[in-house]
Amino acid sequence: MSMRLFLPCTAARRAVLSTRLRITSVAWRSYSKSTTEKLKAADPGKSIDLSQIPAENIRNFSIIAHIDHGKSTLADRLLELTNTISTRTTNKQVLDKLKVERERGITVKAQTVSMLYNYKGKQYLLNLIDTPGHVDFSYEVSRSLAACQGALLLVDAAQGIQAQTVANFYLAFGEGLTIIPVLNKIDLPAADPERVARQMAGAFELDSTDMLQISAKSRVNIDSILPAVIERVPCPQGEVTKPLRALLFDSWYDKYVGVVCMIGVVDGVLRKGDKVLSAHSDTKYEITEVGIMHPEQVPTGYLHAGQVGYVVCGMKSASEAHIGDTLSHVDARVKPLPGFQPAQSKVFAGIFPVDTNDFRKLDDNIKKLTLNDASVSVHKETSNALGQGWRLGFLGTLHMDVFRQRLENEYDANIIVTQPTVPYRVVFRDKTTQIIRNPTDFPDSDERAFKVARLEEPMVLATMIFPEEYMGKMIELCGGRRGEQQDYVYLDDQRVMMKYVLPLAEVVQDFYDELKSRSSGYASFDYEDHGYEQSDLVKMSVLLNSKPVDALSVIMHRSQVDQVGRDWVKRLKGVIQRQLFDVVIQTAIGGKIIARETVSALRKNVTAKCYGGDISRKMKLLQKQKEGKKRMKMIGTVELDQKVFYNFMDKKK
Repeated sequence: MSMRLFLPCTAARRAVLSTRLRITSVAWRSYSKSTTEKLKAADPGKSIDLSQIPAENIRNFSIIAHIDHGKSTLADRLLELTNTISTRTTNKQVLDKLKVERERGITVKAQTVSMLYNYKGKQYLLNLIDTPGHVDFSYEVSRSLAACQGALLLVDAAQGIQAQTVANFYLAFGEGLTIIPVLNKIDLPAADPERVARQMAGAFELDSTDMLQISAKSRVNIDSILPAVIERVPCPQGEVTKPLRALLFDSWYDKYVGVVCMIGVVDGVLRKGDKVLSAHSDTKYEITEVGIMHPEQVPTGYLHAGQVGYVVCGMKSASEAHIGDTLSHVDARVKPLPGFQPAQSKVFAGIFPVDTNDFRKLDDNIKKLTLNDASVSVHKETSNALGQGWRLGFLGTLHMDVFRQRLENEYDANIIVTQPTVPYRVVFRDKTTQIIRNPTDFPDSDERAFKVARLEEPMVLATMIFPEEYMGKMIELCGGRRGEQQDYVYLDDQRVMMKYVLPLAEVVQDFYDELKSRSSGYASFDYEDHGYEQSDLVKMSVLLNSKPVDALSVIMHRSQVDQVGRDWVKRLKGVIQRQLFDVVIQTAIGGKIIARETVSALRKNVTAKCYGGDISRKMKLLQKQKEGKKRMKMIGTVELDQKVFYNFMDKKK
């Protein structure tokens, strides 16, 4: 009797345990997603039929602004307003998916998201692209604008127009986009919307009556944004009946499906299973998945003219996805789209693995990361001190630092980054030119005397906006960096916009830090290319016991050699470990020594067991040690610790 009662009870318990395990398994699978945004989606299981949304109901727009003016916060509010993400959770920087973006609080990578919005009884598809604000990531902005017809120009109502605001406005204006001015943070105590509106009207000739005044953080007037986008931004001009033409404007690497491409469909229709052709590589692919970012990847199986989405087409190599490429159907030959101008690298640095056995792994990691950041140029090089590595080109020092941090965060790379340099130009007497990206390629004294006509360095036109009381400090800073003033104008009775021509080499060191320090953080800075100018350039080398260290060579203006040379030997003396022989540290230009420091030798106590006897016994042992140290100095090598290179990246260390 008891046995019959026990069996049903056990079966019931097993059923309960089985149910709990299934629930736990489902919960674990849902929380094991690579990103948290899937958990925030309002209804991730719903299907979206894009074929029912005509081109006239599509709006492609981006948010452009100076850094820290509230772009990502506004994007979060728009996603909540359209029920793309749930409002039940705290949404902060939803589109900033990289760890480095969340740690630094800045947008590094442009992100695309599609939103569905009902307005006056019609359903609209709104494709939003959140863009970076720092000057080093302007290439991301320019590529994003190519897929848009309009832009929200966001300005902080307390800070007013900043340098990157000016640059982004002219970038969007040059693309022929419809610009909607928006004043953000109007609820701050220091906000002055009327003054900032007058600034924008004067600087950009925008109608102050059309400016929207909002607070993205406090959700004030957020519901006025999307109606303005629908009414003012034109719809895409492509036609569904024409042959397929799609612009590839972004890509990233997924370890499960390979390369994922973001495309804007200009003409025609793209469906899952279609065979497409790359105009750049003339390679054929089959579309295995197509969809939109809502905010994560949502397969739709269909995209037509005017829509922006992602495709997976079996690209396995990072080099196959060419930014600016045109995709078309295999059986239809079409005229390729204009694409993009390649990004011109402004700062170059060497990257080397700490462990030489990691070279192949690091090579694959750099290829995958450059797929996600097309503005980085890569060339392999070899250093006598550091072994095999790469010479990478970046758009600025922040860009370089973010790339390094992404390598460390996303791929657990352990790397050494050398002193950043800029591309110099050598003009020879036979009228040929050569770009010098590495100090080891700089012409020596004999070559300069007989073959070189002149040396040139890159210049930039810098735009600075700051309160009037800091003008003296700004002029002093730019004058000390070999700058030449071009123009200055008053934006209003408090703020000044000043333009200087500066050597790029001066800008990439610590100019931005000095600018913020001298202006108490109120100055903003932006720059653009200004060609090359002739300059008195020299190559300064670092010698350790008369042996040059190629990783510490640097090209600079002759006027800076004395100061930098003395500073370098003092800093090197502090980080090089003492040896059993003297280590002589020198900086030199050719055969001329600029500065010298000596790390004195360690003295080994060879007389420890020399008890008693004549003093000559002790002197004999010390003389023997002295001769041994002399021989050791001739054959001994000095190992440079990784700390040396890290210290040279920051002048404060």
